[in-house]
Amino acid sequence: MKSIPQFNPVKYKNTTREQWQETANAWFRWSPTLNKWLGNATERMLDMANIKNGDRVLDVAAGAGEQTITAAKRVGKSGYVLATDISSNILEYAKEIAKQNGLENIETKVMDGENLTLEDGKFDAVISRVGLIYFPDQHRALKEMLRVLKPGGKVAAIVYSTPEKNKFFSIPVSIIRNRAKLAPPLSGQPGPFSLGSEGVIEKLFLTAGFINVKSEDVDSPLQLFSTKECIRFEKESFGALHQMLSNLSDLEKETVWQEIEQELRVFESDNGFVGPCEMIVAVGEKPC
Repeated sequence: MKSIPQFNPVKYKNTTREQWQETANAWFRWSPTLNKWLGNATERMLDMANIKNGDRVLDVAAGAGEQTITAAKRVGKSGYVLATDISSNILEYAKEIAKQNGLENIETKVMDGENLTLEDGKFDAVISRVGLIYFPDQHRALKEMLRVLKPGGKVAAIVYSTPEKNKFFSIPVSIIRNRAKLAPPLSGQPGPFSLGSEGVIEKLFLTAGFINVKSEDVDSPLQLFSTKECIRFEKESFGALHQMLSNLSDLEKETVWQEIEQELRVFESDNGFVGPCEMIVAVGEKPC
């Protein structure tokens, strides 16, 4: 009998690390776009986590650290933010952004979000912006965040909702999967829309041991000058798409991107490109 393919979390995590090592510079260069695109959801995440002056905050899967900067400004000089990520390259850019903003209350550490090498109960809040969706063991990641929280502290995370409400991203994923003849995601495999269905992320928080769990939908359209700029943004910054295309020739890749551009052009008007996007901001509290 033919064996059923199994999801390999170790291989997936290694591939994810390599993707972010390679796209770190691009993610940094597109920081202004990220700020405009995810700024509202980020502010809502910090509000729901009740981050305030003097707090100690852990940022898991921090990337180039744009949301780290926002949190650091909130906690002030008496507060502290630790930005962690599995990619050492991308954290170098987080350091650079902190330096550019004159912030000295930020520290960075290379760290696996599923295995936080941190003491119990040291943080007032934990945040994760578009990171939890890519953890192979999302339950374990949340349990680790819960462990390092002080009693009464909160974890807040931003994730994509459903493919239907995020067509700027789901259309390229669908086209690439079809053209590269990729099988559907394996059972248990993480991905951009793995926590987007109704009630999924809330259940994950509750199962991990959080109380007072709630979520909010935040309309987060991706606004750019043109469809071509959107294609450039996704080509340069979205490592997962590069991985999906890896088995195609350069000519085939270019043909795929042309098809994606043609499909996304429906979101362009005289006012520029507005890609549909909806984020979910979820929060849970550690019991006292």
